[in-house]
Amino acid sequence: AQIRYSIPEELTRGAFVGNIAKDLGTDVAKLAAANLQVLSDSDSQYFSVNVNTGVIMVSERIDREQLCGQNPRCFLHLKLAIENPVEFYRIEVEILDINDNPPQFPSDEVSLRIYELASLGARFPIQPAQDPDVGTNTLQTYHLSANDNFNLNVKARTDGGKFPELVLERALDREFRAFHYLVLTAEDGGSPPQSSKIRITIQVLDANDNHPVFDRPSYGARLVENSPLGTLVVKLNATDVDEGPNGDIRYSLSSHNSAALRQIFAIDEQTGEIRVQGNLDFEEATVYEIEVEAKDMGSPTMEEHCSVVVEITDVNDNAPEVILTSFSSTLSEDALPGTVVAVIHVRDRDSGEQGKVLCHVSPDLPFQLRKDYEHQYSLLTSTRLDREHVAYYNVTVSASDLGNPPLSRHTILPITLIDVNDNAPQFEQASYEVLVAENNPVGSVLVTVSAADPDSEQNSRLSYSILRAGGTDPGLDPTRYLSIHPTNGQVTAKFPFDYEQTTYLQFHVEVSDGGSPALRNRTLVHVFVVDQNDNAPQVHFPRAGEDSATQLRISPSIVPPALITKVVAIDADSGRNAWLSYHLVEATDLGLFSVALRSGEVRIMRALQETDASEHELLVVVRDAGEPPLSTAVTLVVLVEEKGPEALQGSEAQAADGGGLPSITLYLIVSLVLISTVSLVALAALGIRCL
Repeated sequence: AQIRYSIPEELTRGAFVGNIAKDLGTDVAKLAAANLQVLSDSDSQYFSVNVNTGVIMVSERIDREQLCGQNPRCFLHLKLAIENPVEFYRIEVEILDINDNPPQFPSDEVSLRIYELASLGARFPIQPAQDPDVGTNTLQTYHLSANDNFNLNVKARTDGGKFPELVLERALDREFRAFHYLVLTAEDGGSPPQSSKIRITIQVLDANDNHPVFDRPSYGARLVENSPLGTLVVKLNATDVDEGPNGDIRYSLSSHNSAALRQIFAIDEQTGEIRVQGNLDFEEATVYEIEVEAKDMGSPTMEEHCSVVVEITDVNDNAPEVILTSFSSTLSEDALPGTVVAVIHVRDRDSGEQGKVLCHVSPDLPFQLRKDYEHQYSLLTSTRLDREHVAYYNVTVSASDLGNPPLSRHTILPITLIDVNDNAPQFEQASYEVLVAENNPVGSVLVTVSAADPDSEQNSRLSYSILRAGGTDPGLDPTRYLSIHPTNGQVTAKFPFDYEQTTYLQFHVEVSDGGSPALRNRTLVHVFVVDQNDNAPQVHFPRAGEDSATQLRISPSIVPPALITKVVAIDADSGRNAWLSYHLVEATDLGLFSVALRSGEVRIMRALQETDASEHELLVVVRDAGEPPLSTAVTLVVLVEEKGPEALQGSEAQAADGGGLPSITLYLIVSLVLISTVSLVALAALGIRCL
């Protein structure tokens, strides 16, 4: 047998469905004894039977729309099994629909974009509402809010579906009204009826003749590293004075952005909100520059670009940075105090107090820092500079932030001082004394004067020249005898010196540097000519012609040791070179005559005898003490005559000696005075040099 029941959906648990004992005409006690079992065809056990009362009850919530969808009729089938005897009963429960679902649109709002020149009668379909109920409880009709331009047309399909359409009944005028706001209501046939609404926004489109414009050329934002995902970075705002698609803007990240940046930031194409979608790591990047574009939906589309600079703040884990905005590694040593050497920009990628930077340099250096404004310092000279004292500086600029603990960074600025010509050349000696032997070779180096200039390069390139010393004999022009090499200071002789003409010469050597203007200095050079044995003695008495002998007459009765004559000779040299000695080298009778070694007196040593010759020839050699010695010979012929004088030759010799001695003595005196003067000058110069 088959029993049918009908119940509405959504009954509560325990709700009464039917009395199986009554409907089968069976006693309840019998059903209990017959081991009644309820079997369901579905996976869920929606019903249960109370064997004591025989009542079928709802055990689970029943949703007809879930079970049967849009089928007009919905059944659940049960089987009852009874033992002794075994009997099966089929129970069919019809689930009746109730109006428990209102019609639902896919969205609460729909936007339409219609060109203002759209033709009358144009149709614009709207997505229909859906009602899972059936029969009269399902969607029955649509209602459109009152408006001036559109009517509603509902299309019915063979399957019962109803589709709404907006029909343009009156021409649109965008300049009169750019937007139309309508409300479409879907209503079912339930009692009471249920409904839902959708807002329809109609935008009247215009020609696309304007591009989007951001409210600012660029945006800035600051985020803390490790900001949570979804954190709002910035909300962009672009406007387009056009309408419809021409003014409808979509935001996107420009293709110029790197793939890494696209993984960190995302933008909502509708709202322009940029949010964090990846991990922000300050150590990887402190600033992100995001290129964003806004496009309208016109045809062709127009677009505008802007940049968003996102700064990432951090804890104090970054040392300050020192950036040289301007720096000259060379500086003139005559730079005045306060001269700017470098302009320094300091920055710290940290923020707050951790990003504030203080700079300083060592107080031991002739430099100081001046704070121009925030984050910029100027390195200035604080005192006068002297390249000759210190030519090179390593200036350490120390930058420290105000973090706790503070971090610092040191930057070394190498500064080289450029020389100016502020130092005159200085000779190694205030004066020079030179001893030069006469007859020196032409071009021989007499002395090398040397000067030094602490300046550098061109300012230290020295040039030497010879000047006449003041107070010297105008006739003794030093440039006549000497020349000097302009670069190495070697003084050389142009001619051999002759001691007999020049015994002493003094002159100035001037040195000048290559600066502009040039600086000069002088030193005094004393040249003492040393005598050489280059002159042989000259016999002044007795005078004899060339290659001839001098004749002397003596009496046979002359008494020894009578002075016969005196040989007088002079040597133009000086000192030992003028120290003369006289020697009797040859004689007719060497024992008869003698010659004094130093005075040159010729005397007879014994009385003449009859056996002696009447004529005697004497060869007297005058020799100096030079090395090697030079000599001169004179030949004396002594005639023994009765009428010869006893001491006539001696008197004449004495007369000659008396006439010649004053000049010789004067010559010797003058020589001694000159030698003494030169010695005194030399000693004085030596004393000055020692001082």
